[in-house]
Order: sequence, then structure tokens, then C-alpha cells
Amino acid sequence: MMKKLHVGIDVAKKFFDLHLLETRKDQHYDYNELGISLCLKHLKEEEAKAGVKIQLVTMEATGGYELKLAGRLQAQGMPVAIINPRRIRDYAKAAGKLAKTDKIDARVIAAFGEALAPPANELLDENALKLHSLVARRRQLVGMRVAESNRMEHADDQASARSIGVIVQALQQEISEIEKQIAEHIRQQPELQKKTELLKSVPGVGETTAAMLVTELPELGRANRQEIAALVGVAPLNRDSGLHRGKRMTGGGRRTVRSRFYMSVVVAIQHNPVIRRFYRHLLEQGKAKMTALVAAMRKLLVILNTMLKKNQAWTPRIA
Repeated sequence: MMKKLHVGIDVAKKFFDLHLLETRKDQHYDYNELGISLCLKHLKEEEAKAGVKIQLVTMEATGGYELKLAGRLQAQGMPVAIINPRRIRDYAKAAGKLAKTDKIDARVIAAFGEALAPPANELLDENALKLHSLVARRRQLVGMRVAESNRMEHADDQASARSIGVIVQALQQEISEIEKQIAEHIRQQPELQKKTELLKSVPGVGETTAAMLVTELPELGRANRQEIAALVGVAPLNRDSGLHRGKRMTGGGRRTVRSRFYMSVVVAIQHNPVIRRFYRHLLEQGKAKMTALVAAMRKLLVILNTMLKKNQAWTPRIA
């Protein structure tokens, strides 16, 4: 009888491939309701045969395509870890697994989960998936607005400028509509509403940032300070070897959370007395501006984590 079962799933837009590490079985499914149902049935049968529950299902983050399947697996009691694709690629290179097909990818993902045992993600229920979808759509629209606004700088004639202006205005209207839907969705969920209000009490954290954090960083308020910094990728990492002591660097973590949280910290440096004082102190010590900014990101993130953990609104004393 097997003691553990590890599953790797490679997800694409229209299909996904599954590999069960211990039995070396490969499965290919269409990414629709029938495919998901067949996948769940297959995994339950494998659990029954082995007499044990699945230890971990490991998946790559694929721009949100993976979330629906992850939520369905979690609903069946299966722990799911969604991993940055770069970590999977680095593992594959280190293991000498350079060939690439969908089946091979699923096998590598399963092997990664078995070897490194990453922590399972928070439960993704239907409400969380809907909110995540709305926040992702806003991010797409903002990206489109930025692209069109940049084109305005190179518009050579009045007709081109007018066309770009119309598109920018339409995109702004859609962004405003999506933001209303996000706010309404949060209001309908008391726990999320409470968290959002606590986060918004901090100078520098607005409605959009608060919604992003409660959606894409559900561990906020549950993890410890080291864990939350590592999840976002603002924890300093050692670069030492032998007698050499390298410069501490940050990286990894959830890039989308980190890039959007960056702007909140820029605002906080201007309007939050605690973060502004901390940032200026680092500059006075001779730290580079980017080093000081990342440190300010980490400090603000830890403050937010402490606030949610204590269910406490902003006060300078909490820092």
C-alpha cells in the first residue's frame, strides 16, 4: 500500500494534463465541466486504490486559468499548491529535465511537489474566485489604458489622437464599472468587508489596493512576518558561499502583488508618517533609494499583517 500520493497538473486554456507520481500515470482532459468531473473521479479512484488521501496537488500559476480547477480540487478536500512557473523551470533545469511537452511538464510539476513540499494554498471558494476574476479584469483594463495613453504621446495627427482619446475614455468607464462591482462583491461578504476596512484605515492604502490584498494575498493576517514577506517577495535572501558574503537580495513571491503594492508604498512614503520616517531614516543612513523603498514595502506589509491578525485598525503605535 502506498503511503503518499503526489499529483502534478499542467494547465492550459482549453485542456490540462495530470501526472500521478507514485503510479506514473498520465491523463489528458479537456478543460471544461466534463473534463474536471472526470479528473476528480479519477483521483478519487486512485485514492481508494492506494488507501490514502492525496498528499498534494501541485500546479503552475498560469494567469488565472488554474484557479477554477484548483477550487474544485480543494472542494474535494485535496490540498493544492499553486507555484510560480519560474520555480518549476529552475527545478527542471537543476534535475536535468530539459525536454518539454505537456505530459513531461506535469511529471516535473509532480516531482517538484514531492521533493520540495510547498505549502498548500488557502481555500478558493466561489466568492473568492469571482472576486479574483474581477480584480484580474481590472488589472487587464488598466494595462490597456496605460498602453493607449502611451500611444497618445506619439500620435502624429488629430484623427489618431481623437481615436486614442475615445478608447482611453471607454476603458476608464469600464474600469470604474469593474471597481463598483469589486466594492459591491466585498460588501456582500462581511469577513472581506471587515478586512478591507481595516486595510483602508492605513494612510497610503486605498480601495483598490485593499481589494487586491484580500483577494490575492489571503494569507495576510494568518502568516507570521517572515512568511508574509517571503510570499510577496520582499524578504531579504542570503547570497553567501564559503567566506564570501554576498549582497542580500529580494525576489520570488507573488510578482503581481508586489508590483501593485509598490505604488501603495510610494503613496505611503508621502502621506503615512510612520513609513515616511522609516524611509527617510534609511536614506540618511546611506541606503540606496530602491533598497529603502523595498524595506518600506516590507515594513508596511508587516504592519498590515499585524493589523489583520489583531483585528485592529491603523494607529501609529502598531508599527
